[in-house]
Amino acid sequence: MRQPTQRLRFWIVTVAAVAMAGVTLSLGQWQLRRAAQKQTLQVAIEEKKVLPALGGRALAATENIADVVHRPAVLQGVWQEAHTVYLDNRPMSGKSGFWVVTPLALEGSPRWLLVQRGWVPRDFKDRSRLPVVSTPQGLVTVSGRMAPPPSKLYEFDGVQTGRIRQNLDLTAFSAEIGQPLLPASLLQTDAASEGLLRDWAAPNLGVDKHHGYAFQWFALSALIVCLYVWFQLILPRRPAS
Repeated sequence: MRQPTQRLRFWIVTVAAVAMAGVTLSLGQWQLRRAAQKQTLQVAIEEKKVLPALGGRALAATENIADVVHRPAVLQGVWQEAHTVYLDNRPMSGKSGFWVVTPLALEGSPRWLLVQRGWVPRDFKDRSRLPVVSTPQGLVTVSGRMAPPPSKLYEFDGVQTGRIRQNLDLTAFSAEIGQPLLPASLLQTDAASEGLLRDWAAPNLGVDKHHGYAFQWFALSALIVCLYVWFQLILPRRPAS
């Protein structure tokens, strides 16, 4: 028969094991729910990609720009080359360089749209030297897909100015150039041209990551149960050798 101290220890270990197994199991289920949410979002993105391309008028008439993010678009306008910005430390095809962004003055609209035009390598011997990028003059037609504003990296103190920047805030940039900008951008998907590459990575919402985390939490929960059963139920009942 178990002694009082042994019984107390047994129940403490039991409660701790049940609590830990429950917590890890709950965390695994939470990761699966997050994966399901992102999978639903991924499906919605893929559905938007096959919708008819937006034109300038349809874009201008859109009340909530977030509704058309990831949707294809074919827009006409005039490049505002004087306001081109080179976003530093941006990758493409495993290499680091610049993302080149230029506002496009949309035809028939008072607003401009920031276009992520493509990627160019950086001159690491002369970091202040800008690569050659050709910007057509006059009315142009640009194909791409609607996207959020360019992603941000480490945020430096203060507002950044100049051609080379780490990040670009649309609100601050709009005030800087004195023109209203739509609260989104266009990710240009035309064939490589103008000195720019456009091998954009597909949107990755991290569904596989959540599945991996869920497996780890479920494995830890199973390990806790197995260790408890072995050390608390099986081992004490084995005959001493």
